[in-house]
Amino acid sequence: MSLTPQNISDIRYSWQALAAEPEALAADFYETLFRHDPALRPLFGATDMAGQGRKLAAAIALVVKSADDLAPVLAPLEALGARHVVYGVQDGDYDTVGAALIETMSRRLGAGFTPATRDAWLAAYGAVAGTMLAGAAAARRKSA
Repeated sequence: MSLTPQNISDIRYSWQALAAEPEALAADFYETLFRHDPALRPLFGATDMAGQGRKLAAAIALVVKSADDLAPVLAPLEALGARHVVYGVQDGDYDTVGAALIETMSRRLGAGFTPATRDAWLAAYGAVAGTMLAGAAAARRKSA
């Protein structure tokens, strides 16, 4: 899936504001995620959440940077999806993560989270989640 030039512009513009406080963004995201689905919290039981938050911000930044051409990040995203199978992530969890991410961005950007910005992030997340799900499905086939 490719993003439109307007999607890319909206993502990059909004990311400037979101990336100003990556730790707060990540903390807000995980709080929102666990509120949406408390059953996901145990997946992070032994996780350094500050480190996990840095990884989340770095991953989003990589997608933003690569928005013009997502091809170089597809293989790493597929591998990430495969690793998430081992962690116990289910396919439906991607919908919960997406909803929590969009809600977090909306709250943090306020009026700056326009319908076009929302659509752009939904398109970007859809591309990321779809690629990770493909990696997860391949990993499940290999282990079956």
